[in-house]
Amino acid sequence: MKLRESKLGRVVFARLYEDEDLLEAIASASKQTKISAGFFTLIGTLKRARIGFYRDGKHEPIEIAGPLEIVSCIGNISLKEKELIVHAHIAVSDEEGQTFGGHTLPGCLISVFGELMLVEAAGMKLKRKFDEKTKLNPLSFDE
Repeated sequence: MKLRESKLGRVVFARLYEDEDLLEAIASASKQTKISAGFFTLIGTLKRARIGFYRDGKHEPIEIAGPLEIVSCIGNISLKEKELIVHAHIAVSDEEGQTFGGHTLPGCLISVFGELMLVEAAGMKLKRKFDEKTKLNPLSFDE
């Protein structure tokens, strides 16, 4: 295990609107506030969800038709080289209370609204680096 410590920085609240892509909206809020290291939580509703299940080095997409309630969406903000990366996992429920969850993929469309709380990791540089074994880009603390 490798650890790095940070102080909490700014806390930003944002409202997402109908038809916004969830991941794009989180990235936009991060860019507007110049937060490139931190974490977030989000609640709200979706018209549809696209989640991924990790298998054999990739996330296999699963599409879920709405309306859906976002039970929980959490994740972090980091950089891969100079590109902002939003890494999120989401749990959604349908109108019968069935719950589905996984890695958040592009294509999750906001329905009525979304409420984002973004927390900055002050002074922290969170980086992602390709890992040959997993074929993913996990957090890297190598200097």
